This record gives sequence, C-alpha cells and structure tokens, in this order.
Amino acid sequence: MATGHERIEKNVGLLIVLTLVAVSFGGIAEIIPLFWDKASTEKIDTLEPYTALQMEGRDIYIREGCHVCHTQMVRTLRSETARYGPYSMAGEDVAEHPFLWGSKRTGPDLARVGGKYSDAWQRQHLLDPRSVVPESNMPAYPWLAENQVDWSLTEKKLRTFAGPLGHDELYSDEFINKQMKKVENEWSDATEMDALVAYLQSLGKERTRRE
Repeated sequence: MATGHERIEKNVGLLIVLTLVAVSFGGIAEIIPLFWDKASTEKIDTLEPYTALQMEGRDIYIREGCHVCHTQMVRTLRSETARYGPYSMAGEDVAEHPFLWGSKRTGPDLARVGGKYSDAWQRQHLLDPRSVVPESNMPAYPWLAENQVDWSLTEKKLRTFAGPLGHDELYSDEFINKQMKKVENEWSDATEMDALVAYLQSLGKERTRRE
C-alpha cells in the first residue's frame, strides 16, 4: 500500500501544487520581514548624492554597457570581501535608479573601486586596458576622451532624483543649483572620460568611510 509520500510523488499535479505552496510560504517568510527591516529600506548615514559630473558618468556607464560585464554587489562570502572589500548593504542603493548590481562578472566587481586606483590609471585603462592589465579582455573606449559631456539634461536628471524619486534630502535645490554652477564654471569642457572616471571614483566610498 502506497504511503502518503509516495502518492504525492506519483501524482504530478498534486506534487506541483504542494511545491508551489512550499515555495510560496518560504518566499513570504523571507520577503515580508524586510518591510520592517530599516537596514534594507533606509539609506546609510554616509550616503552622498552624485555630483553633476558623476551623474553624467553614471549614465555613460549604463550607455556603454559596463553593467553587463561588471557587478556592483559584493556578497558576504569571505572570498569576496577579501578581494573586493566590505560586503554590500541595501542602504547603499536606496537612491539608485536603476540599481546597477549586475549579474555577470566578465570583469571584476566595481562596488568598492572608488579610490582604489588613481584617475590616471582609470583613464589609461579605459583607453587601452591591456597596457595596465595584460590579461584583460575588456574593449577600449578611446572615444570617451574625445566626446564632450552633453549637459542639456543634467539639471533635469538631478531634479528627477530629488522630487519624483523621493530623495529631496540628498538632491536639495541648494545642492542642484551649486552643481549647475560648477557645470558652467568648472566642467563646461569636460569629456565623457572625465565624467566616467569621476563616477568610478565615487563607487563604494560611502561604505568605506563608515568602515
């Protein structure tokens, strides 16, 4: 006589239903508590807004598909923290739209790359990756040193992060106005290379300051 366990295994429809029930309960148990976990919904106290130059660099990072080959999420594994630095926290990314965690590491994780190398190293790496990392399979991006940054939508981007996306405490009117003055006075001739390097150098600094 078949036991209850055997009946379930032999009845495909029942097995599917019970599997879905088990997965649903497991998912609820993992997800629901996060709604009350402030560590996953509130920014860390050292989080800073992107400057106008960094914001444009971030968009160039997305445009060139850097997030396809590089992650920005250090897992809690010892092998990862030893190589990349402190593990990622949800509070670091509450103001990221879209988030750039990625899922593929053709290249190394960049979550803590800010300040790890000099600006000159980053520029050379983007111009000719194998001149600084011989085993690299990353393509070169020489056009970034020639293209000027298009500032026409910068203020709109900063204000979008402030109001519609709900980060007024980071992107205040005063901060945005100061950034646009810097665009006019300091960064008017900036290249896309300047912007991308500025963005890369900002990655992870808010967490390393906390550590």
